[in-house]
Amino acid sequence: MGKTPFQTMNVAPERLKHNGWNTNVVSPENEAKIDASIRRLGLFKPIICRELADGTLEILGGAHRRDSAIRLKMPEVQVINLGRLDDKRAKEIGLVDNGRYGNDDTLRLAELLDGLGSPDDLATFMPYTDADFASIFSSVNIDLDDLDIPDDDGSPSALPKEKPVQTHTILRFKVPVEDAATITDQIEATMKAQRFTEDDALTNAGHALVHLIANGR
Repeated sequence: MGKTPFQTMNVAPERLKHNGWNTNVVSPENEAKIDASIRRLGLFKPIICRELADGTLEILGGAHRRDSAIRLKMPEVQVINLGRLDDKRAKEIGLVDNGRYGNDDTLRLAELLDGLGSPDDLATFMPYTDADFASIFSSVNIDLDDLDIPDDDGSPSALPKEKPVQTHTILRFKVPVEDAATITDQIEATMKAQRFTEDDALTNAGHALVHLIANGR
């Protein structure tokens, strides 16, 4: 297949129409982060569109940036118009634009973020949660006991023990003060009713919370 021809233009964001198959859902919290990122860094990534038969520009990539531009009252946004595409090609391009082929090297990502600012500042405009930052930065906090270094007593070095597989992670979130007691009571009652008592208190509480969510409480 040949390359898809395109045209770069600047248009009012209100002229751009959402497509009907976009699977990328963004929470209100992350919408606020997109707004903050555009205010801080500008709209540096063009919005990808195709042109329909009636001249309408339909978004294939960048629907949330378009919505943010409207909220921020931007008069124009940069658009790459790929021209007349059939639905199959349009959907393929939309999926590729929304997708990501690689994964971050956690140690390198932690070093990169550490040089850019505090997690509290970065969390205002970057697509990471508090739990993400905790997990990322924990990768550079190495406990010497975890390295399983044997004492140097002159004996042959033993093979290092296999590191245990991580089965749990710690989540951190805020709840309204007036709801805190109710949530705590529900978790404690579930711990007792379901007999979540075999692990430490934090793990038992996590099991109770998962049980409540899974059962629609």
